[in-house]
Amino acid sequence: MANQLSSMRPNPYVDQERIWYPYISPYDPCPPICAKTYVVPPNQFLGFQPPNLPQYPPSQALYHGTLWPILFSPYKGKGEKYE
Repeated sequence: MANQLSSMRPNPYVDQERIWYPYISPYDPCPPICAKTYVVPPNQFLGFQPPNLPQYPPSQALYHGTLWPILFSPYKGKGEKYE
């Protein structure tokens, strides 16, 4: 049972974008927003920096904005897709 639960949990380093479904009041005059998305940064799940983490080469580290791939969090602007 514990293995099934752990396999159902999202991987925080891969599934960084979360969806929140706010309460929609029947008396709210504004059009409802059914789902809101937000990003949870990967450093929130890393209690300490383990030794010997893999590192990007310097040119890729500058491109990604971090030296360690485990701390990379892509930014998706409106209508943009990161590859």
